[in-house]
Amino acid sequence: MRHLIKKTIRPFLATLILAAGMMACEQNPGIEQPSSILPDKFGIDIPASFSNNGNISGRISNGRSSSQDVLQGDDIYQHLETFIYVGESAADIVEDIIGGIRQLNINSALTLTYTSDDDGRAKTLVVVEGDIYQGVNYEFSLTITDTDSEGNQDGGYAMQIFWDRSPIKGVALIKPYNLDRLHEADAGEAIFKIEYVSDSDLGYDAHMIVSIVDLTLEEPGVNPYSMRTMQMFVGKSGDLIDVYGNSNHPNAQFFTNDTGFNWAFVASGYESVDLGVAEVGLPPSNLDETSRAVLLETYSIRNVFTDQILTEYPNVDQDLLDLYLMNTGAPGYFTNEGFIAGGTPPSGLWDELVLRINELTPYNPTNITNLQIDFQ
Repeated sequence: MRHLIKKTIRPFLATLILAAGMMACEQNPGIEQPSSILPDKFGIDIPASFSNNGNISGRISNGRSSSQDVLQGDDIYQHLETFIYVGESAADIVEDIIGGIRQLNINSALTLTYTSDDDGRAKTLVVVEGDIYQGVNYEFSLTITDTDSEGNQDGGYAMQIFWDRSPIKGVALIKPYNLDRLHEADAGEAIFKIEYVSDSDLGYDAHMIVSIVDLTLEEPGVNPYSMRTMQMFVGKSGDLIDVYGNSNHPNAQFFTNDTGFNWAFVASGYESVDLGVAEVGLPPSNLDETSRAVLLETYSIRNVFTDQILTEYPNVDQDLLDLYLMNTGAPGYFTNEGFIAGGTPPSGLWDELVLRINELTPYNPTNITNLQIDFQ
């Protein structure tokens, strides 16, 4: 999963810029082009207290910890770092692509074909003035396809961006496999979607929603916690960042044979101060529920693990069970060094953040399990 996100696409951008630059010179020799119509920004940075711990494992904890007697806080919340890393990196990729294409100084509709240095295949780029995506009108759209695959069921779509310039609002979709068939073969049918609004109507200065579907699952015997779909909301209000979302792990198991869990969470942190608060639930993947109390309290990590441990080990000593789950109290408190406490706040510095997460709710698990993303 991280390999897919971290793959660089700069060679792809370099090839595109070269091809378009040559075309522009041929069409308008000696004429300086107006500035690009593409947006300057298309995402929100997430506080380091959530996304920069450096202990990213790429999976949910399976109940094992560095101590056999106590489930450690970093084991409980390590997937939060992975989740946010994946979502933020997907948005960063879109910004990198837009930044690269901005160098073309695109200012009107155009169509061009170029050969990718990455996979040696022809790609087609089309810019349209005035377009519609899912019933919403946008000023512009930009589409890149794998030219020889345009007759396939997926239309050969590699990327689409729909956007308005002022205020900036848009949707970006990426299918890595069609951007680079050679190096992204393991990406399969995965598609990323990033929605960004610079003037949010949801009570924030700006917000973005990152969705990913059809990730290739690893074999359950190798990694039962691999991710199939995810969706994450990020809202920014001044110095405050709210984050919530779910990821679906169809093969996940903990202490019993129950299989298939959503990893649902809410979190809030400061942009300028490395303090954060998060609360996590483990509802079943097929649960059709929107209640915060059910998703984060009924299916809290403490409750899910307690039920499963007692089901599998009904005679376990209660004191040992309480000791093992001592760090599962909600919410979890974070600094840029990671988890520092669960349940009881270390001080009053986190009070405002606790109030904020109490107003946040993850998505309906079954909606995330059945999430779909479609190109136009």
